[in-house]
Amino acid sequence: MTEIFTERIKMRLIELSDLDAIHDLHSLPETDEFNTLGIPKNIEDTKITIEPWIAENEASKIKNFTFAIENRLNGEFIGLFGLKLGIEKYKRGEVWYKIHSDFWKKGYATESLKAVINFGFENLKLHRIEAGCAVENLGSIKVLEKAGMMREGRLRQVLPLKSGWSDNYEYSILETDQRK
Repeated sequence: MTEIFTERIKMRLIELSDLDAIHDLHSLPETDEFNTLGIPKNIEDTKITIEPWIAENEASKIKNFTFAIENRLNGEFIGLFGLKLGIEKYKRGEVWYKIHSDFWKKGYATESLKAVINFGFENLKLHRIEAGCAVENLGSIKVLEKAGMMREGRLRQVLPLKSGWSDNYEYSILETDQRK
């Protein structure tokens, strides 16, 4: 099983037993503000969302990793982290994350992102890792930049958020870039 450890966190592939914690995370209005999934109507909606993620995690050759982020000391659920691999020839991956608001501004998102960047470059031999975030998502912008990702551009009105169409900043880091 694929697991990633840092000083404070453990990241492991999600399982159906994570359903309640993931549903709670997806149901928080503050974590939905910059997310395109929307708040689930009920736990069955969340189950329908995560079942393909679990199936992808169980594939013989994983193309989309979806991790649960846990506190290493007590196993408390902190959030989700995804790494979607592109076409193998291009050695590219895209990351996303959703952190429970109880854990905002405590460094967990940055710690998780740095760990996944290292995993992508060292274990998966990726060349490039990308991320995007809504231009008004100041928290994510700080996380991406603290982890050493570089802003490359802006896509206009690409994110269908509940507040309307949002522009998206595009970020990346290359295997040859100095990591923080």
